[in-house]
Amino acid sequence: MRNKDYFKGKKVTVVGLARSGISCARLLAKSGALVGVTDSQDNAAIRAAGSQLKSHGIKVELGRHTIGFLRGRDLVVTSPGVPDKSPPLKWAASFGIPVISEIEAAWLLSPAEVIAVTGSNGKTTVTTLIGMVLKEAGKRAVTCGNIGNPFSGEVERLRAGDFVSLEVSSFQLETISNFKPRIAVILNFSRNHLDRYRSMRQYLAAKARIFMNQDNADFLVINRQEEVLKIIAGRARSRIVYFSPSKEFNANQAAVMAVASILGIGKDKVIRAFRRFKGIEHRLEEAGRVRGVRFINDSKSTTVDATVWALRNIDYPCILIAGGREKGNDYATVRGLVRRKVREAVLIGEARGKIRRAFRGVVPLREAVDLEEAVRIAFSLAVRGESVLFSPMCKSFDMFANYEERGRVFKSAVGLLARGS
Repeated sequence: MRNKDYFKGKKVTVVGLARSGISCARLLAKSGALVGVTDSQDNAAIRAAGSQLKSHGIKVELGRHTIGFLRGRDLVVTSPGVPDKSPPLKWAASFGIPVISEIEAAWLLSPAEVIAVTGSNGKTTVTTLIGMVLKEAGKRAVTCGNIGNPFSGEVERLRAGDFVSLEVSSFQLETISNFKPRIAVILNFSRNHLDRYRSMRQYLAAKARIFMNQDNADFLVINRQEEVLKIIAGRARSRIVYFSPSKEFNANQAAVMAVASILGIGKDKVIRAFRRFKGIEHRLEEAGRVRGVRFINDSKSTTVDATVWALRNIDYPCILIAGGREKGNDYATVRGLVRRKVREAVLIGEARGKIRRAFRGVVPLREAVDLEEAVRIAFSLAVRGESVLFSPMCKSFDMFANYEERGRVFKSAVGLLARGS
């Protein structure tokens, strides 16, 4: 590891006991830090994780946050799902304790070159493809971050000369301090996360932090078609490389080609990786066919733009299942596409009322109490040759721990239909 003694002897509190919090706490403890973890939730899964951390000498506070758990700390590390108004972060500010994100902690210890990917849509696909291209070129590479394993869970396996293809969110970028990727990629920018940010300007500022520490030895890869991104790129000290879609490559593929060109990886290797790519779980993933009806799992869709992309890339007409926790989306922007491609819609979750108002008069609407019932209703509405598209446009946290669990429940419900038929 790099900077092996950076955390040694430091008293660190990790806020949030999800995957990144667990991995980060373990990494910091192995680096010699005196670690405590605090989480406001208390359930069987979190207690099991807490017990494992305690066995490594890590203090654990569950079901609450107490000010004493923060007092006297040298550093606070926050998980991406922790709201910026969470009590531990407020207390840290009042005590003058620095707060950093999990990716910052991992980057400080990682010896590998980092390629960081952000944007409103397409991050997982591009991050995955970059990792595949690196391996196709014979380089040691890991793909991590908001996809798969947290960055901190990979650090101990990394060596100098390795590459990390890292998916990063605006939430993680809010609390970086020194994080400096060799290559930063901003794919696009659209309305998102307005449940967290006061304005689109604030959301854009969080995304722009990905290049704030770069210098002229680094690269910033930007979508040429996004005027707002070209404007903020004017502040960058790094070398700017533009990409844009073409007849041969879509926008995601063009971004990967741009990264490959920086690294001197030939087009033949990139195309081989594209051919091997089988798609991303929970992103337009075929979940099965029942009596001639195709079920598509797009649980990773948490924005209107993601669902627009899904609707444009499937056969129509379809039955749409949508809804979840509201995040400031403007569902009215998709009315025209829904009118053209959706025959009926089944709505679930906390946002179903807002979506219903946006879609009223556009398409017949049904409601369901949970996802399993929504699958049964959608199947009853569909006819042979049609698709049922589960593309929520919302966060999962009203009913599920994350979009992965939500997608698994959808696939399980489809499996039950198949067995019943």
